[in-house]
Amino acid sequence: MPSTAVQFRKIAFSLFVGFGIYLFGLTAFSTTQSELLGIIAMLVVLWTNEGLPLGVVSLLPIILFPAFGIISTKATTINYAHPIIYLFLGGFLIAIAVEKSKLHMHIADKLLSLFPATPRGMIFSLSITTGLLSSILSNTTTTLLLMPIALFLTENKKLQMRFALAIAYGASIGGILTPIGTPPNLILLGIMQENHMELIPFFRWIIMVAPLSLLMLISVGLLLSIGVSEIRVKREEADKRLTSEQKRVMTLLLALIGLLFVNAPIRPYWSGLGLSESGILLGFGLLLFVAPFKILDWDEDSKQIPFSIIFLFGAGFSIAKAFSSSGLADEIATYLLSMTNMSPILLLFSVAMLITFTTEITSNTALISIMLPVIYSVSQQAGINTILFMMVATLCASYAFMLPIATPPNAIAMSSGVVNVKDMLRYGLILNFLGIFFIVMIAEFFWKSFI
Repeated sequence: MPSTAVQFRKIAFSLFVGFGIYLFGLTAFSTTQSELLGIIAMLVVLWTNEGLPLGVVSLLPIILFPAFGIISTKATTINYAHPIIYLFLGGFLIAIAVEKSKLHMHIADKLLSLFPATPRGMIFSLSITTGLLSSILSNTTTTLLLMPIALFLTENKKLQMRFALAIAYGASIGGILTPIGTPPNLILLGIMQENHMELIPFFRWIIMVAPLSLLMLISVGLLLSIGVSEIRVKREEADKRLTSEQKRVMTLLLALIGLLFVNAPIRPYWSGLGLSESGILLGFGLLLFVAPFKILDWDEDSKQIPFSIIFLFGAGFSIAKAFSSSGLADEIATYLLSMTNMSPILLLFSVAMLITFTTEITSNTALISIMLPVIYSVSQQAGINTILFMMVATLCASYAFMLPIATPPNAIAMSSGVVNVKDMLRYGLILNFLGIFFIVMIAEFFWKSFI
């Protein structure tokens, strides 16, 4: 928590930026729309500079939106109980059980053992292990858990830096692999639901995104392993026996995966069960408090639920609702429509570039909450593939490879003491451009067969 003087300066700066954006907005938008832009700018700055706790900033829309007549209190607060939030809550409970039982250590050890004990092998194993774990667990938690293991593998500072970045980048890449892997994915599903669009089922999402994740993980491994082939590494194996708790959690996870699989429609062969994925994940999360799967204790383990992240989701959905209700999304869309005379692939590149480099300096959750309603409106008016462009924007919001402030995994890598900003910028810039190229090519030539 910053000192009083530092906190005051950060809050004052956020107010200054918000007021400046409000004045700038008056040149093109109505007073209400300009006020909304100013409030969003203030929230983004506070999220970025941590002038106030994350949860506190995320609750401010409940006060500010009604106070400025943007949307009512009821219209704002209903977004903090969005169905997608309960999907993530179920995921949080499962993640807490996996961590509590230490099942993740066995999973990580199994994955690490698949690769040779060489610098390149370890870099690939760390990035892929982190990527797979962060597709179902919190990116931050996964990074925190694996970072000490990675730094233990060698005392060479040059190699430790590569290992730390492999974990940070793997966490960001893995987050896009499943709908629950990272907040922007859930915001996309929430906005699709709000606009009565067909949601992308869990396993169809994985099939669509797996090639992109694989290409990015291979790129990370090859890039970070340049110039370290002569350095030796070591790895100690963990106990292979599963405890009773770990077996129960593993059984529940396998049952969850099986149910999600049969619930997902595979047209034209299988229409799916039609169950709510939010209900499925929340249900399995609650089973962890019930015998015979009883792993969690509410009084003890509920304290680990990151309610600040849940409030952040609510803020994101509230911003999206305010953007639509105030007409601001349509107004911005009018200005952006001039871009639609470009070819679709160039338009995809433009969207990917805009989101990828903007997400380096601001909250990816806030950014995607702002941009998805705009992209939806533009694509609807221009008659282009709405879901395709929204998917590209959403996944690019997770391409935060260049700066430590861009994402918690980057900040954790920096806090390890073995990574500096120059190294992160150097490798991150290359990965940003590779990611933009890969996602546009995959969207243009692969995703169109799915959406």
